[in-house]
Formats: sequence, C-alpha cells, structure tokens
Amino acid sequence: MKKLSIIFLLSAAIIFPVQGICDEPVRQGLYVSLIQDPPVLASRDDITRLIRFAKESRIDDIFIQVYRANRSLFLSSAADASGYETCVRNISGDPLKLLVKEAHASGIRVHAWLNLLSLSNNAEAPILKKYGPEILTRNLKEKKDIEDYKIDGQYFLEPGDTRVRRELVTIVRELLSAYPQLDGVQFDYIRYPDKDPAYGYTSMNMERFKNSTGLTHIDENSGAWKEWKRKQVTEFLNLLVRNTRAIRPDIAISVTGCASYLRAYHEAYQDWPYWLNSGLVNKVTFMSYTTDVDRFKRYIATAKKVTNDFRRVDIAIGAYEMAGLAGTFAEEMKIAKSTGANGCVILHYESLLRDPELVNFLKCNKN
Repeated sequence: MKKLSIIFLLSAAIIFPVQGICDEPVRQGLYVSLIQDPPVLASRDDITRLIRFAKESRIDDIFIQVYRANRSLFLSSAADASGYETCVRNISGDPLKLLVKEAHASGIRVHAWLNLLSLSNNAEAPILKKYGPEILTRNLKEKKDIEDYKIDGQYFLEPGDTRVRRELVTIVRELLSAYPQLDGVQFDYIRYPDKDPAYGYTSMNMERFKNSTGLTHIDENSGAWKEWKRKQVTEFLNLLVRNTRAIRPDIAISVTGCASYLRAYHEAYQDWPYWLNSGLVNKVTFMSYTTDVDRFKRYIATAKKVTNDFRRVDIAIGAYEMAGLAGTFAEEMKIAKSTGANGCVILHYESLLRDPELVNFLKCNKN
C-alpha cells in the first residue's frame, strides 16, 4: 500500500505540477510602435481592434510607444505634442486613457514605452532646437552640420549631459502624473550608440569626466573613460527611476537590454544585468532580435549566466524581421517560453498584421 501511495503521488506530481513553478503561465507582451502609420492611438476603431487582437492572440501586456524622437502622444511641455493633439481631436478624448480603460476591461496590462536617448532622425526636435547639437553625443571627427552628428541614421543624446537628463525626466514626470492608471513604464534606448562606439566627446561630458577623475587627458581605450561612460548611463537610469518612484511607487519599471550581453556592456555601455540584479528595475526586456535560431539560443544562454533571477526577464522576439518565417517565429517563441523567463514580448503589432501566419501561431498556441 505504501509503495502504491508513493507511485500515486509521483504520478500526481507529473499531471499536476508544483504550483508556481511548472504550471505558471508564460506571459506574452506586444509592442505597439509609433512608426505604425497612422498610430493606433489616432483612432477609436484602431484602439478597439488592438484590444480585440490582443485578446484573441493571448496577449497579457501591451507596450504602447508614447514617446519617440522627442515626440509625445501625451501632453508635454518638453516634447513635440502635436501628434497627441491630433489624436485628441480624432477621438474627442485622451487616446492613452481610452486604451488603458479598454485594456483593463479585458484583463490586459498597459506599459508606456519611451525611446529616450535617441532622437531618431528628427533634426527638428524641440530639445535640439533649445540647446543645439552640443547635447548630441559625438566622436572626435569634425562636425560641419547637423547631419554629421548622425550615428547609424539617428541622433543620440549624450547621457552625461545634465540638460538632457533634466528634459527627459520632465517628460517622464509629465506622463506619470497624467496617467495614474498605467501598469508599467518601459525605458528604451538607455545606452550609448554601439556602432563604432567611440562617443561621449561633448564639452560637458568631457569636463565632468576631468573634474570627477582629476585626469586631464582622455584616452579612448582607458578603463577610466569606459567606466565613466557606463556610469553616466546608469546614473541617468537611476534618476529616471527615482523620479518615477516619487510619483508612482507601485508602478512596474522595466528597461530594454541589448543582446548580446558583451555588446551591451562593452559597446553600448549598458550594464543591464546590474540594473536587474541590484533591484534598480523590476524587469529587463532582453532584445534578442535575430532570425538565426542558434544565435538566439546563445544570446539567452549568456543572459542567464549574468542574471540572478531569470523570472524577471522578458525575451523580445523580432517579428519585424520574420515576414514569411513563421517557422522561425514559432521556434523562437517556444524556446523563449522554455527558459524560465517571465515571458516574451513581440516587436511589433504592425509586423504581425502583415503576416497572418505569425498571428495564427499566437492564436492557436497555448502556453
């Protein structure tokens, strides 16, 4: 009898896994980008369609892009809010409040997604008009006009510039004060550019480095200069988090982390494992964008080694690269869900709409 009881218990453990470990569903998130034209928030019908799509596709969390290229889809004194004003006229109300209300009614959480240190290619950005190109991070090559500051097709703000920090903190505070119903906020582009990463040579950043370290010469390959740049990125995030917590102590704070970890740490000067392991942020969304499944696995394996609790990581899947690659999309989703991560986040909604096979996988596949 005792032997039979043991067998029964083992069988039950297989059929009914331990609560909180094996049967805990993996969350699915969806990025909704401002590059979608027109943006989803410009129409009541489009907001309703998004919520319906999310429910049918088993989406638990929507990451709605409300700030990009110094343009905001909320009222802001420090950003170009003309897009927000257009949306308000179109729907006769506040679009983000409407989205949050409809999402919550369907049991879906909403996170405000902000691209902070990138201005994309917006040479008319209010912050750039206010302070001039000196706030853009730069290398030591001669700059004759604004186009010379572009890095990989984008203008990047200098994280070590206190004016940049002040302006972006203002934008975040405006957002959080206006939308107490938000479930989370995600800070994106908290990094230096990682293409030929010899940046940081603005007057303010170099002066602050010399005053802080006592060094009079900057050597691009020196540990002191590299650590200074990494410190500026983390200090900026710290400032964002402190101001966020002052307004919304309860909100979920996440940040995007570059893949691979070596690229993040040594090229983008982004120490996202420290941010996660120290408790500075609640979660990291690991941007493991690749259509190479083996590389995808390597990215995740390395990330797990530097992370104390992988249940606080979301793995991002780059659906924007997977038109006609439904098999790759399905395989990466399944791999992500088997890693012990909190969940996966798909980039992005418009890419899914363009490929019904990707959507079919989401609608038919269960956790």
